[in-house]
Amino acid sequence: MERINKADINWLDEPGVYRVNRLDAHSDHKFYKNEDELLRGESSFEMLLNGEWLFKYSESAKERPEDFYKLSYDEAAKAFDRITVPQHIEMAGYDKIHYINSLYPWEGHIYRRPFDKEGKAGIIGSFKEADYNPVGSYITAFDLPDNMKGNSIRIRFEGVEQAVYVYLNGEFVGYAEDSFTPSEFDLTPYIKDKDNVLAAEVHKRSSAAFLEDQDFFRFFGIFRDVKLIATPKAHIEDMDIRPILNEDNKSGSISVKCRINELLNFGRAELLLSDADGNDTGVIIKEDDESPSMTANTLIFKAEKIEGIKPWSNKRPYLYKLIIKVYDRDGALAEIIPYSLGFRRVDIRDNVVYLNGERLYICGVNRHEWNPESGRVIGDEEMYRDIEIFKRNNINAVRTCHYPDKLPWYFLCDEAGIYVMAETNLETHGSWQKAGGVEASWNVPGDSEVWTKACLDRAESNYEWFKNHTSVLFWSLGNESAVGKGLEAMNRFFKDKKDSRPVHYENLWMKRDEYEDTVSDLESRMYAKPGEIKEYLDNSPKKPFILCEYMHCMGNSLGGFNSYMELFDYSESFVGGFIWDYIDQAIYVTDEVTGKRVLRYGGDFDDRTADYEFSQNGIVFADRSEKPAMQEVRYFYGKYSKQQA
Repeated sequence: MERINKADINWLDEPGVYRVNRLDAHSDHKFYKNEDELLRGESSFEMLLNGEWLFKYSESAKERPEDFYKLSYDEAAKAFDRITVPQHIEMAGYDKIHYINSLYPWEGHIYRRPFDKEGKAGIIGSFKEADYNPVGSYITAFDLPDNMKGNSIRIRFEGVEQAVYVYLNGEFVGYAEDSFTPSEFDLTPYIKDKDNVLAAEVHKRSSAAFLEDQDFFRFFGIFRDVKLIATPKAHIEDMDIRPILNEDNKSGSISVKCRINELLNFGRAELLLSDADGNDTGVIIKEDDESPSMTANTLIFKAEKIEGIKPWSNKRPYLYKLIIKVYDRDGALAEIIPYSLGFRRVDIRDNVVYLNGERLYICGVNRHEWNPESGRVIGDEEMYRDIEIFKRNNINAVRTCHYPDKLPWYFLCDEAGIYVMAETNLETHGSWQKAGGVEASWNVPGDSEVWTKACLDRAESNYEWFKNHTSVLFWSLGNESAVGKGLEAMNRFFKDKKDSRPVHYENLWMKRDEYEDTVSDLESRMYAKPGEIKEYLDNSPKKPFILCEYMHCMGNSLGGFNSYMELFDYSESFVGGFIWDYIDQAIYVTDEVTGKRVLRYGGDFDDRTADYEFSQNGIVFADRSEKPAMQEVRYFYGKYSKQQA
């Protein structure tokens, strides 16, 4: 891919430009220099850049300090404020807090549409020219550690809302828009040993806003970790791990497809499979005779006829550990890669979803990432707490509504046996639901080729980052984005990967006759009544039925939960569902009158248009204390989730 050396503000308004110089998505494996680092869990190939950054807030792109990235750190320090990274800019006291559900956040303020009058992709109502489209200009400085020198260096932004331009030492590095999957850029051409000045220009809205119309607070800024990553000269850039569990649930095989960065520097790789206690299983994983290593930067390793396998499931989340040692041409150890994996089998037969040959019961929740103090900026504590609450209340599944979560979450779900529906960062609710009804005279991505390309990039990122996680049982194309050739192409992308996971999407009902067989493996609906589900199940169903959202738990609700649980006994084609939702989205503030800390939701921040208390639908409060409704969840989910072996 040819490197582009100059940034263009027009990219904000161009749906066809969603990544510039961004590196391809890849597996989320960590790598270590030696055994000591592996044991400590601390990689000298990584350097966290979180902390205090210099910061300048602007109300619009027109008002931003356009050449700020050319400033020295000392010059910027005299003129800029300070901000913590990661953090939402609104939670740092800038801009305004705004919650809205299905409408686009600018509705009622400015006219914007994702297509021009001829139906061609384009934007009416420019983001770069808008009087209100806030910009955060960030600067930090760093020296390159000695142990990173001599390697290729990249930077990883694990989450930035919504469009980010990246610069290093006055040079343009790259641009990206997908807020909830990592964006990596190569810094090698511009990096110095000392006194590096890194700059990031973050725009609250871009054409990507049409793709990110989720039901949540509309924040912006660098809200997840920022890391420097050094890659050794002999390095596995990507790996695709395929553990296969045979029908006897005792035997299987494994293949590991590795993409090498530079074959000229690569010597060999050793693969070892250990059990959960760290003991060598004796399984020999060797390079496949048909490995295309002579013609491509790809190696394939396999082990056939593995015996005595312990399957992975919610009840018994047994994980093996794969250790890969990479050696360079001179025979020196270049890196060690650990990855935990489980053997499990997901398939659909006769409209029933099976896990390891037994009927699968999904007793799940939809989960936004949330902390009432910091919004969607969360740490390990919140994730550990959520897993503990899930396990205690018999919740065995989670849908990552409606975007990929932080990288560690998927590893925790692997360890805990939580079944994951991994959702792509896509929701275009406001493009087809208008004035409270369905009106799809324009909708995204629809049949537009340019919007489809942007959506496919998001699907690819979702797949590549999380493909190796045992806990991921389903891929989800996104949420409430109508249906058309764009969604069909996304489904085809996942199917072409042939990784056995079913693909999920819900808006099929809008054009069922046209897309019945080409968008989703599941009959997915939200908020269908039990009687409507029975009607589907009674009339020669073509697919298993799943509720991607149900039991909208707002206020004193969850009544009638048992009516849905009884469907498990009514038909084996009923897979279950995901409660909407897990946690209230509410923010702690100090009350102006009483001085007490109180939780506030949409509309309490003078935000308009707002959907007010609609942000509070959880079975736990924003502080993660359990609501009374959780008692019923615990009882019924326990009754059915325990039927899964």
